[in-house]
Amino acid sequence: MRVITGTARGRKLITLEGDDVRPTTDKVKESLFNIIQFDVEGASFLDLFAGSGQIGIEALSRGARQVVFVDKSKKSIDVIRQNLKTTGFEKNAVVTGGDSIAFLQRRKEKYDIAFLDPPYSTGLLQKALEFLPNVMSRNATIICEAPINEELPITVGDFKIFRKYSYGKTALTSYKLPEAAEE
Repeated sequence: MRVITGTARGRKLITLEGDDVRPTTDKVKESLFNIIQFDVEGASFLDLFAGSGQIGIEALSRGARQVVFVDKSKKSIDVIRQNLKTTGFEKNAVVTGGDSIAFLQRRKEKYDIAFLDPPYSTGLLQKALEFLPNVMSRNATIICEAPINEELPITVGDFKIFRKYSYGKTALTSYKLPEAAEE
């Protein structure tokens, strides 16, 4: 696993080991950043269910102002911190251990981009989407990674599905506010 482009391009990242781990493939990661390429620079980015932190670190490498990483696994938090140190992005990152839903319920800050990639088929994605609109800015983009056959809601608060992209067995679904989608 590596950083694809930007200031940390080519840096190798460590990942978690085990059957429960499902890192985003380079192909899907590249496609994700093609979708949001014009929105990343200077953005406040939320990497929910962050795992190794590779998506948030890629956002920092491409110019995000700040990334907040959230994961409940202590091993994930340790790996994220190691990867931030390797890439030199510690000062632009906030790493939070704990339940992602509880995090969303108590947050007041607003984010420009949120990426959600929870364990597949657990209902966590749908639950997180219930609370996510409360922490998103007016021109925000929400992107969810899920199995292609997982049903996601058409609307999330005032956000609506903007586009859905398929990559083998994986889908990326983007949400925007209707007025932001027209810009």
